[in-house]
Amino acid sequence: MTIHLPRPRLDGTVGLEAALELRRSVREFSAEHVTLEHISQLLWAAQGITRDGKGRAAPSAGAHYPVEVYLVAGDVPGLSQGTYHYRPGRHDLEQRTVGDHRAELADAALQQTWMVDAPLIIVIAAVFGRTTAEYGDRGNHYVFMEVGSVYQNVHLQTAALGLGTTVVGAFDDARVARVLGLPDDQEPLAMMPVGMVGR
Repeated sequence: MTIHLPRPRLDGTVGLEAALELRRSVREFSAEHVTLEHISQLLWAAQGITRDGKGRAAPSAGAHYPVEVYLVAGDVPGLSQGTYHYRPGRHDLEQRTVGDHRAELADAALQQTWMVDAPLIIVIAAVFGRTTAEYGDRGNHYVFMEVGSVYQNVHLQTAALGLGTTVVGAFDDARVARVLGLPDDQEPLAMMPVGMVGR
C-alpha cells in the first residue's frame, strides 16, 4: 500500500532561532494526535527533496544519499498501524508490514517502555556501501555525519510543529532490523519516537 503525503510547507511560522531555543529531548507525550501533515513535514525535513529536485534537506557526502528513513505507525489518524518506508522522490510512504510494532522496538531498545506512548517512531537506517564505494573506510564517518544532520533536522522540525522527540541510540541492531524487515545492506542507526508535547 502506498500513502501519498500532503505537500510539505516551506513557509513555517517558527523561525530557526526559535526552533533551536525550543528543541529539547522529550519522552512524555500528550494524547493529542499527530497528523499526516505533521508526518509530511518531519519526513521532508529528514530526507525531502529540495532545490528543484537537485538536493535533499540533509547534506550528503558526494550526494550518495545512504540514509533510508522508516516510519513505525501506532496511533496516527488516517494511517494504518504498521511499518513504512519513506520514498523522498515521490514524497510518499510504502507500507512494509501490518500491525503495531512500537512495543517490539521499545523492547529492542533495552526495554525503554516509554517509547510505546509515542504515536509513531521514525527509524533512520543507512546503506554504508553507497558512500564507502567512493570514499573507502572514511565513508563510514561521512554516513554518521549525515545521520546526525538528519536527526537534527527532525528535532528542529518537531520543535517548530509543537511536537516532541529524542534520539534513541541504545538498541539491538539485529532486532530492530527484523521488526522493520530491512534489506541485508541496511543498518538501523537511530530511532526517534515522536508525539505531541504535553501542555
